[in-house]
Amino acid sequence: MAGALVAVLAFSSGCVAVIAGAGAGAAVAYVRGDLDTTLSASYEKTVRAANAALSDLKFAKVSEKKDALQAILIARNAADKKIEMRVELVGENVSKLKIRVGVFGDEAQSLAILEKVKSNL
Repeated sequence: MAGALVAVLAFSSGCVAVIAGAGAGAAVAYVRGDLDTTLSASYEKTVRAANAALSDLKFAKVSEKKDALQAILIARNAADKKIEMRVELVGENVSKLKIRVGVFGDEAQSLAILEKVKSNL
């Protein structure tokens, strides 16, 4: 059933990749240029880890907007591609992370950024 659903989504909504096992039961979805995942970490801890990842990867941070429910971090890489990371509060120790690289997305770079975020959690 789940396989059929993924197949239907792949044909109806463009580029879809689901990467299972990307952590303790976590699933990562790459859809239309956005990498989406849910992390087992608090909102504040995930925002700190996202900022640390930008620093570790030597990206130039452009801006950060943050409130109690959502943070949006904007940076640029060496190729001057825009990197946008959105962290959303889901629960006490659960947060949602969305990563987009460039206008059309870059799955390899998005996954590299995600791994750096996870290493900082």
